[in-house]
Amino acid sequence: MAEKEQPKGGLHFVGKKNELIEEKRSFRTLEGRDVLIIYHQGVFHAMDSYCYHAGGMLQNGDIEELDGKLCIICPKHKYKISLAEGEGLYKGTDPTEKRPVPRWYSKGVKQRIHTVTETNGDVYVKLSEDQNWIESDYFQGEKGKVARATAALKDSNKSIAS
Repeated sequence: MAEKEQPKGGLHFVGKKNELIEEKRSFRTLEGRDVLIIYHQGVFHAMDSYCYHAGGMLQNGDIEELDGKLCIICPKHKYKISLAEGEGLYKGTDPTEKRPVPRWYSKGVKQRIHTVTETNGDVYVKLSEDQNWIESDYFQGEKGKVARATAALKDSNKSIAS
C-alpha cells in the first residue's frame, strides 16, 4: 500500500479495518518511521517495527501472554515486548529471597508504541509524540538502516564462528 501524503503529526490512514484484521500484521512507513500494525484478540496495536535490542523484524514474532501482558516475541533473539506499553520483559529470580522463584520483571519502556484509532471502518495511526529517546528509535530512518545492517552482520559473524 503506497503512503498517501498526510500532514506530519496527524492521523495516518493505514488501511480498512476488515483488510487489517485479515492481514493480522501490516507494515507501514509513516513520516519516515517503520511501523508494525498488529490485530490481536480484537484489538489493534502499533509499534516500531524493529526490535529495540538488535533491529530484528517483529512482524513474524509470536504473540504470547506473559504475566498478564500480551507480548510480541522477537524472532531474532526472543526478546519479549509488551504490545500495550512497549515494555521489555525478562524472567529472573530475586537472589535475596530464601527460595527464589522465577518471575517476570520489566526493563522499562524499550519499544516506541503508537496510537491506533478506527473510524467508520478506516484505521489510523498517530505516531508517538513522546520526545524522550526510546531504544527502538535507534533502528529507525536512514541511520537505522545502517544500524540494522551492522547488527545483522555481527549476528552472521557469530553464527560462522560457532
